[in-house]
Amino acid sequence: MIEPSPITDQEFALFQRLIYKIAGISLSDAKKVLLVGRLSRRLKQYELGNFGQYYRMLAGGQHPEELQTMVDLLTTNETYFFREQKHFDFLRDEILQKRRSPACFRVWSAACSSGEEVYTLAMMLAEHLPNAPWEIVGSDISTQVLAKAATGHCSLARTEGIPPGFMSKYCLKGVRSHAGTFLIAPELRRHTSFHQINLMNPVDAEIGEFEVIFLRNVMIYFDPPTKTKVVHNLLPRLKSGGHLIIGHSETLNGLTDRVEAILPTIYRKP
Repeated sequence: MIEPSPITDQEFALFQRLIYKIAGISLSDAKKVLLVGRLSRRLKQYELGNFGQYYRMLAGGQHPEELQTMVDLLTTNETYFFREQKHFDFLRDEILQKRRSPACFRVWSAACSSGEEVYTLAMMLAEHLPNAPWEIVGSDISTQVLAKAATGHCSLARTEGIPPGFMSKYCLKGVRSHAGTFLIAPELRRHTSFHQINLMNPVDAEIGEFEVIFLRNVMIYFDPPTKTKVVHNLLPRLKSGGHLIIGHSETLNGLTDRVEAILPTIYRKP
């Protein structure tokens, strides 16, 4: 098997521009080691001698499936259940408790990764809207994480953060060959759907409108123009009076005047 040559600064710059063009992600120079670690196996798979050859293979347009694999490898982000608890407290206390409409309550997890946010939301809605219709849409640019998310199958090592009552009520512990894992209960999964969506592009109206959009811990990878573009692509899908929730280290200050801040990281569309 060919051992690829170390990546050059020029080759890394090509991949920086490519992933920015596709996904809006600004890879800093400090991410060179990460890129090499995640893509080296692909070069070996195709018996390529250097990263320049792999880039030309991707940029030539003849291997769209490999381009998607590259995107999957470079955009997979860490997530976990009940991340940033204050957002779920707000959802429970300020949105769900005050809701009076009989219409289906819809939430979009707009960068759902492997699905922990979607299923956290599902537990919350099942608990606090027991007699009302609800739906959660999860989306990501990575087909790899979406396939995993759709299964609802997780390692027991991922249960930190799930309240014990929710764990026993909404999660099925695996046995025999599935020992060490758990499955999100079918009655929750049937309220969820997963779609590949590139937030850099206008969002198809077929996805519908939402009462709440979660866009958390993804804009940290974008530069200001890309952040503005992404937010403006999402907002047409947020209902008037609906809420946009972003990550604790993110802000919309200076990016848009189409929503109003009601708490740090929580915005409302007039």
